[in-house]
Amino acid sequence: MTMKGFSRNFKPLEILTEEQVEAIHRGMLNVLEKTGIRVEHKRALKLFEQNGCPVDYDEMRVRLPPSLVEECLRKAPSSFYIKAREPENGWQIGGNNLYLEPFPGMRTVDLDTWKDRPATQKERDEGLVVIDALDSVHGIGPYTPYFDVEGIPPAMAIPEGIAAAFRKSTKALIGQGHQLDSEIFTMEMAKAVGAEYAMNFNMAPPLTARSDIVEAMFRTVEGGFPVWLTGGVTMGATSPATIAGAEIVNNAQAVFSVVLAQLIRPGTGAVFSHSLSFAQDMRGGVPAYGGIEGVLHLVGANQIWRKYGIPKSAGVPGISSSKAMDFQCGYEKAIGALAAALSGSNVIMLHGGVYGELSWHPVQAILDDDIAGMIGRFIEGIEVDDDTLAIDLINAVGPIPGMYLDKAHTREWWKKEQFIPKAADRLSYPEWFGGGKKIALDYAKDRMEEILATHKPKPLTASQENEIERILEEARAYYKKKGMLE
Repeated sequence: MTMKGFSRNFKPLEILTEEQVEAIHRGMLNVLEKTGIRVEHKRALKLFEQNGCPVDYDEMRVRLPPSLVEECLRKAPSSFYIKAREPENGWQIGGNNLYLEPFPGMRTVDLDTWKDRPATQKERDEGLVVIDALDSVHGIGPYTPYFDVEGIPPAMAIPEGIAAAFRKSTKALIGQGHQLDSEIFTMEMAKAVGAEYAMNFNMAPPLTARSDIVEAMFRTVEGGFPVWLTGGVTMGATSPATIAGAEIVNNAQAVFSVVLAQLIRPGTGAVFSHSLSFAQDMRGGVPAYGGIEGVLHLVGANQIWRKYGIPKSAGVPGISSSKAMDFQCGYEKAIGALAAALSGSNVIMLHGGVYGELSWHPVQAILDDDIAGMIGRFIEGIEVDDDTLAIDLINAVGPIPGMYLDKAHTREWWKKEQFIPKAADRLSYPEWFGGGKKIALDYAKDRMEEILATHKPKPLTASQENEIERILEEARAYYKKKGMLE
């Protein structure tokens, strides 16, 4: 059994010609062969050398022959399954399937002042309960979603966050972090509850694989877990300012990660994660979160990675340059998410993110759930058969005074054809004006209170809870020995 996400029922959007796709692909192969990747990990350097790659140990540089790249791309599966702690919530990633998950934020944000601050552990848990309750959240993304939580030292942020996610939700965990050797403990937790997750690997642009990320790759792949591969470039800063040039750098980094995963363990499931690629706003020197250039980059990347036959994730839609839950935040996220879905993303990181990776809030996740539901309904397309064409009904009703409100066909079909938002205002003007003039943000706040009052996630069993706590104690002892905990 798998989690029911959405299915795209029409041909994906394409913005590049076949010649343009091939030119970017050849450029990526050229960069990997001539310039290569800096790999700060001796074991990985030896593995590449053993597989026919020229290796410069002094510069820690690996150059990849095109034949090896093509071979490893073929070995990566086009679809694979990720287990959740409840079997019916597992994901089958690939094909025309689309799942949605939250975008992470380091901190929470005050809804009155829009000031960011560390979340409390209660707020973290409440955020997870809301995520577990939302219809169009199919899994839990990185950092669950907060990284900066009061009372939790940075060294324990990921282990404590993963433990909280398993305690507060039965949904799949997707794209989790690896910092500070945390995968040693989080993989144990997943196995303890009968689940797995895809480990998120962020290359250091341009064209560099740090020692810690490579070590985490070895541990993850050898442990039998799939990988979530992020190129992550800033156009004009860590890649060329041109979208085509940025595609080459971004793809070279992610393809390198595919190659490494397949050399470690052929057949390892891999997802190309277009998560952190934006244009540099040259006026202020920060990435242009929500910019249309990042969306173009995403859509082009989706088309190229369809050629490789590897599942695709989109993180660009999950954040905005706005600091508040306002019109700008809504349109920047909605445009990116719709473009991602139309162009073939299998996963979209959307719910809850506000500004950059800095701020997150469950009220925003509730607003985003309406966006997700509308997009899901759109990509399902239009059903055309004898029943939906309704020719006999049309002929029976005829012209005025004929009507359709009282017909069985309408009662049967209107809920199937329409998506009903839960945080949007669809009242008539007199009803709205006389009923408090609530806007979507007000409805989302009300819904959060309702969810927290009524939704009870399925808890871990006693043995699972004991095992999670034992692993957390191991992690605390590990980081204390390293001098990272008092």
